[in-house]
Amino acid sequence: MGLLLMRLAAGISLIAQGLTRLRAQPMLLDVLAIAVAILLFAGLWTPVAGVLVAVVGAWKGISQPGDPWANFLLAAMGIALALLGPGVWSMDARLFGWKRIDVRNRSN
Repeated sequence: MGLLLMRLAAGISLIAQGLTRLRAQPMLLDVLAIAVAILLFAGLWTPVAGVLVAVVGAWKGISQPGDPWANFLLAAMGIALALLGPGVWSMDARLFGWKRIDVRNRSN
């Protein structure tokens, strides 16, 4: 449930930023941000989408004037999603199966 909420929060943030900037001054980066947000919403190709979210968030945090911390938080969420995966409620889990890692005790 936590990963789903994280994906939705990052996606909503990207879509809101992208649509706001597209109305003022259309840029390719904003179109990419909206496309990546749609992938996050669906949980499709989440590791790739997470890396793209991190790149877009870091780029916007560095290149745009104003407060960069919201963009850096978005970049951190993208990295976390890329490392943790999409979660059980995602298209990746439906298409490729949910992977479970079992850690065994090492008893000698």
